[in-house]
Amino acid sequence: MSSMNAELSVNKQASPVPVKSSLWKLSVRRLLKNKLAISGLIVVVFMFALCFIGPLFSPYTDNKIHMAMMNKAPSLKHWLGTDALGRDVLTRLMQAGRISLTVGLASMLLSLFIGLLLGAIAGYYRGIVDQVIMRVADLLLTIPGLPLLFIFGALLSEWKVPTDYRMYMVMLMLSMINWPGLARMVRGQMLSLREREFMQAAVVLGLRDRRKLFNHLLPNLVPLLIVIATLNIGGAILSESVLSFFGLGVMPPTATWGNMIDAANNMIDFQERPWLWVPPGLSIFATVIAINLFGDGLRDVLDPKQKR
Repeated sequence: MSSMNAELSVNKQASPVPVKSSLWKLSVRRLLKNKLAISGLIVVVFMFALCFIGPLFSPYTDNKIHMAMMNKAPSLKHWLGTDALGRDVLTRLMQAGRISLTVGLASMLLSLFIGLLLGAIAGYYRGIVDQVIMRVADLLLTIPGLPLLFIFGALLSEWKVPTDYRMYMVMLMLSMINWPGLARMVRGQMLSLREREFMQAAVVLGLRDRRKLFNHLLPNLVPLLIVIATLNIGGAILSESVLSFFGLGVMPPTATWGNMIDAANNMIDFQERPWLWVPPGLSIFATVIAINLFGDGLRDVLDPKQKR
């Protein structure tokens, strides 16, 4: 009997202890099961690769004017035809996507940084700091975003800001529009996390504010910030395209998807030359839809309120 007990104890000690998967690994597994989210991610990766790597293999990156090749239909030499100045539309499309995606990504990162910083300060310190930051955010939220962007774009044109700098100004404009909503969301999460048991324990231990923020509060906001950032990229790309379409954003000769559509602004181009406006329009549509599908998948995986 004693030998059997000893053998059982040895088997128990020899059996491997199951290792519990981390939250991120479980989230990745759940995300991989979402076919729509993965499809959106594939499209986004393809668009980034096409726009940032594709021009390296094109012989038409110089964008020289060729009057003899004006408005040519798609062919083996020019897969998407040429525009009114004889430039290759496919190359322009990839270069325009590089600008549009960069503006969307950079403006999202800048607005995320501003919203996270101000929202965390307002939610943690509260008091007069919270009142000032939230009143400024409320003031900006009461103004519709698109008309405000039009006003800023018109001011850029009135001040004759050089074309090379307009892209950076558009990034700043989009971030100024998007940070108030982010700040309010971060503030709400901070106020909720302050009442949790682990924060009360941190207060009892006498930890410094910097350690409470960076070691305990901000890491709990990472899943929410990832979802918000992903969804905001699509909105930033769409807003930049609208501004460029109306001639208030990035101006030619710098190509964006919006000003490529604006270049085909007459009935002849619309009816007889669809290769001028259909490719950039489809690029905007596919990229924004794909980013939103991927963002919705991330929200289902990372948002605790979505879990059953």
